[in-house]
Amino acid sequence: MEESTNSRDNQERLRIGAGCTLLAGSLLLLSGKRRAGLLTTAVGAVLMVLDQKETVTEWWDALPGYLETTQHMLDEAQHTIDDIVAKRDRIKSLLGGS
Repeated sequence: MEESTNSRDNQERLRIGAGCTLLAGSLLLLSGKRRAGLLTTAVGAVLMVLDQKETVTEWWDALPGYLETTQHMLDEAQHTIDDIVAKRDRIKSLLGGS
């Protein structure tokens, strides 16, 4: 029971730390301290990723499927463009265009 409570406390601290770090980074960016703001915001983002390990793992595992689907769509678009160009060229040759 104590281990579960300790784990929840650690997770809560991580969330609070991530939120505070993101807020601090945002304030630094707004005040014109670009480098410090970007670095602080990046640290906050890393802390948030650490808190959401399961979600990041699911997204990472799903990424190859999304990339494959995107590649398939791009291949189909390229095929359609090639078909349109071929038809355009054929129409131009039938009409006597150069």
